[in-house]
Amino acid sequence: MLTNAFLLTRQWRDTRDGVVLDLWWATGAGSCWTQITAQEVVLFVLREQAEDIRQLLKSLRQWRIAEVELKTFHNQPVNALYFKQHRIARDAQDIFQQQGISFWEADIRPPERYLMERFITAAAQIEISSNQMPLRNPRLAPVGDSQWRPSLKMLSLDIETSMDAKQLYSIGVWCDAGQKVFMVGAGENTETVIFCADAKQCLLTFFEFLQAADPDILIGWSVVQFDLLVLEKICKSLQMELQLGRGGQAIHWRHDDADTGRSYVVIPGRVALDGIELLKAANYTYESYSLQNVSEKLLGQGKLLSGDNRGEDITQLFNSDKLALAEYNLRDCELVWKIFLQQELLAFAMERSQLTGVLLDRIGGSVAAFEYLYLPRLHRRGYVAPNLGELESDISSPGGYVMNSQPGIYDNVLVLDFKSLYPSIIRTFLIDPCAFWVAQHRQLDEKQTVPGFNGAYFARDDHILPHIIEQLSAARDRAKQHKDAPLSHAIKIIMNSFYGVLGSFGCRFFDPRVCSSITLRGHDIIQRSRDWIEQQGYAVIYGDTDSLFVWLENNCKGLPAKNPAQCDVIGSRLAKELNQWWQQTLLTEFNIKSALEIQYETHYLRFLMPTIRGSELGTKKRYAGLIEVNGEREMVFKGLENVRTDWTQLAKEFQAELYRKVFAGEDYLDFVRSTNDEVLAGKRDLELIYRKRLRRHLHEYQKNVPPHVQAARKYVHLTGGSMRRGDWISYLITTNGPEPVGQYEVDMSLRQSPIDYQHYIDKQLTPVADSILHFLNESLNQLVDQQLSLFSK
Repeated sequence: MLTNAFLLTRQWRDTRDGVVLDLWWATGAGSCWTQITAQEVVLFVLREQAEDIRQLLKSLRQWRIAEVELKTFHNQPVNALYFKQHRIARDAQDIFQQQGISFWEADIRPPERYLMERFITAAAQIEISSNQMPLRNPRLAPVGDSQWRPSLKMLSLDIETSMDAKQLYSIGVWCDAGQKVFMVGAGENTETVIFCADAKQCLLTFFEFLQAADPDILIGWSVVQFDLLVLEKICKSLQMELQLGRGGQAIHWRHDDADTGRSYVVIPGRVALDGIELLKAANYTYESYSLQNVSEKLLGQGKLLSGDNRGEDITQLFNSDKLALAEYNLRDCELVWKIFLQQELLAFAMERSQLTGVLLDRIGGSVAAFEYLYLPRLHRRGYVAPNLGELESDISSPGGYVMNSQPGIYDNVLVLDFKSLYPSIIRTFLIDPCAFWVAQHRQLDEKQTVPGFNGAYFARDDHILPHIIEQLSAARDRAKQHKDAPLSHAIKIIMNSFYGVLGSFGCRFFDPRVCSSITLRGHDIIQRSRDWIEQQGYAVIYGDTDSLFVWLENNCKGLPAKNPAQCDVIGSRLAKELNQWWQQTLLTEFNIKSALEIQYETHYLRFLMPTIRGSELGTKKRYAGLIEVNGEREMVFKGLENVRTDWTQLAKEFQAELYRKVFAGEDYLDFVRSTNDEVLAGKRDLELIYRKRLRRHLHEYQKNVPPHVQAARKYVHLTGGSMRRGDWISYLITTNGPEPVGQYEVDMSLRQSPIDYQHYIDKQLTPVADSILHFLNESLNQLVDQQLSLFSK
């Protein structure tokens, strides 16, 4: 019987009888453990060196060599080498490196090769012939219904410990099977709180609950980097195992070097998903990813304890009010649970895994995703993949095209945006590493190829990447129709990552000729689109990679500005006609079908393109505008102080209101002057706080010590606490330099010196004000000086 299953974890190991793959799946009837036995490790070598290789490997056992219908990107036939154990394959590679023998695809791990060559990403069909686990060597095939997904069981986990994380206080869990807190210490059990004699009993009680609830997914906030890692260390100190895996299998840790400090865990049959990492992977951006901040933003509720003294408060509750600590512990579990459900983070992770073959807990992994999809298709075209760096050359690949902007304040600016420009270019111009090799090796003529740049040209047939993107684009359109937001979002991120992968030194397919054929084509498209728009009588005041900013009033001096309805009509017409122009142009010039799609995206009622500070030249990637949404007017800021984390709340709020007043034609003089006066009078102190993260450890800052590091060092000296890389520091600029007022939470009592208010006038208010007042022939200093002169008369 074939059963639908979704891959949770994959592991492999050497045995005397060959490589064994351990694959854990989620099915509609629960978890399933399959073992694939007697697998071989595979790599490829040049066929012309086969005899030399036989001689070199005489001392090794349990390997074989065979001819295969594959060749290198240099069109050289290869043979496959098969090894019964990974250890033997590694010994062979050492010999090859010593003798200068080239080999390929030695880094593809056995479980990935086994699954990718069967075109299995995450969902599959398994032939289950018995209830015995593990199920050995079942037939596996891609899932028949591509939309099938199992309902995975989640468990939200959070622990409370002493400040040094060496003493366990409690373990909180929240799942469909129940909400519990396992508390160390004496007390009377309640419906949710289970008291345990000591840390060991607490852990054993938690393990028992975990096995009964049997979740597929463990979720949390820094759940791997803190909760699970701390539990692992506590278990070791108690000489016990951290029993999280299914089937009695042990978990496995991998720790990065001290520089990054990251840890990774494999839990056989279960997956640990971190809320912070998934939010970042899904392109959610927050000033702080603390659970307090994110839950307040998304849920409108926060933790029961917050602030820089939270560690001491937790210990105090553990010693004096364990039920209150349990309530705090459980609230954290609940917040994470609600965030995962509301933002559909698990669904996003599942869709990403099904689309690309990366495991649910893989963070980043764009290169791995690309290669997982590309390699099996490449093999079927008759090629093996190159090694990292083999395709590099002296040719440079430029970034996206950014036009010089025309600074000023404008009425009625439209934004026309190319939908997924780089993926569309790949589809349209058939840009693909394999298609480039095919065009060279078959010596195809101009009619059989599409030209790229820097000497690249691409076969019209036998391409891989354009077809993958076409399939993903169609899947995204279907997802939108079915209002499947997680799937649509996952596809968008994956498609847009493909150019980044091809342009990355960390990808084996990086070839400057290929990736420059994408970016330089993008330059050409933006420039020719600008020329076409200007031929229609409008001005393009800025362009950035895939967008054009079109001013509609350039030929309308002395006339009333167009109303929003008129602008919408123009924007829709320009997008429609420009798409038609590109379709006809590409058909005429290259005999290709255009997949380019420009959209009318935004209408700015008022728009500011500022100048570079201290210059008359326009900025790039920095602008502001006023839009209307459902009858309400909203300000939009891109790259300006209002959206940057390294500016104070004072600057952000001042900029938002000043720009609004200027755009609305309201008087702004009193607002500017009163804000200046209130700062100097000490009425806005809480808005003067800078917040920054430490990008390195404190001791690593030697020559150039920036203000936030100075403040962090003072914080350590004042409080006796510690600060690590990644921690936040809040500080003020005082007459004695930067001084701390807490980490992310603020404690103004830490300040030792008077605030340097003139610093905030000069470095926060003045740059913001002058960026827009410049176009009105005014400045903050002029407005303040005029006020002073009035009072001095």
